[in-house]
Amino acid sequence: MGSWTFIITQSIILTLWIVINVIAWISHWDPYPFILLNLALSFQAAYAAPFIMISQNRQAERDRHQAERDYRTNVEAEQRIEDLQRQLAAIEVDKLDRILDLLEKRLPLREQRP
Repeated sequence: MGSWTFIITQSIILTLWIVINVIAWISHWDPYPFILLNLALSFQAAYAAPFIMISQNRQAERDRHQAERDYRTNVEAEQRIEDLQRQLAAIEVDKLDRILDLLEKRLPLREQRP
């Protein structure tokens, strides 16, 4: 159920059922309003609905697990990004400290010159 093969096969069977019962000369096992055909289709629908519900529940469970994995991945990525930002900030502070040290070393030399 739920595939094109099933839909095409079912359509062919239903068409043959109706055609054979409409043009049958000797024996109509299911004459027009096709009560037996309606019963068979109702029986099929009664089983199809639970299968569809089960399939939807399974898909929802898979989606829930995927969402949990995505959330964990996003949290981990966010932590890594924050760590990288802290490291970059530390590097920037270190660079600024070095620049200030270099400037402080050069300023006294310039002040001593006449």
